[in-house]
Order: sequence, then structure tokens, then C-alpha cells
Amino acid sequence: MNRALRGGPSGQCYAPQCNSHEQNEAVMLLPEEIAALDLIDFQGLEQEAAAVVLGVSRKTIWRDIHEVRHKIADAIINGKSIQMEGCTRKHKGNCPKRDETLCPKHGGGRCPRMTDTEEGDPAG
Repeated sequence: MNRALRGGPSGQCYAPQCNSHEQNEAVMLLPEEIAALDLIDFQGLEQEAAAVVLGVSRKTIWRDIHEVRHKIADAIINGKSIQMEGCTRKHKGNCPKRDETLCPKHGGGRCPRMTDTEEGDPAG
């Protein structure tokens, strides 16, 4: 399989902000699914054109785009985290799954909603 995935979007993980301490489940997005989502839904290419760009069949791109859309819908509807295979933040220690006190809105710093008692007490 000759997929042209170089130079695609950089991977990041996303987690619900509410009740994240209760969150265990996650969906995993694969690089080929992210590439299909980028080309079709973000850049606006037709499936045939996206398949040519990635070097796959139209059937393969159709399967990838439907799978990634289903996974994202599952995460939003059911409050699951979205993890991306090859996420670069995980290796730097900035993964929201590893440290729930990190705030993505404040550059990975401590979340202003967290109080000193919540940081020391996992039960809140």
C-alpha cells in the first residue's frame, strides 16, 4: 500500500473538559484516516481526488473517511477522548490523558479551574 502521508497534519489528542477524571474510553484515529479527513472534509477534495493524492483506491478512501467520521461522532456523543496514532505531545509529557491538570487553552499550563485542593486530592 503506497499512501502519501508525509507532511500531513501533526497529531494531537483531545479530551473532554468536563468530567475528564471519569473518562476512561478513547477512540484512536489512524494517520490514513486523518489524511482522508483533512483532504475531503477540510480541504474540500472529492473522494476520487483524495484517493489519487494518497495513492489508494476510491473504495479505500471511502472506508477511511467513513471510519474516521464514525469515530469522531462516537467520541463527541459519548464523551470519549480522541487519540491520534503518532501523537507528538505524548512523548513530550503534554498529553491530556496523562495529566488532567494541563490546560490546552493556556499553552499546556495548569488549568485555572483546578484549585489547590483538587490538585492534591484525586477525588476532588
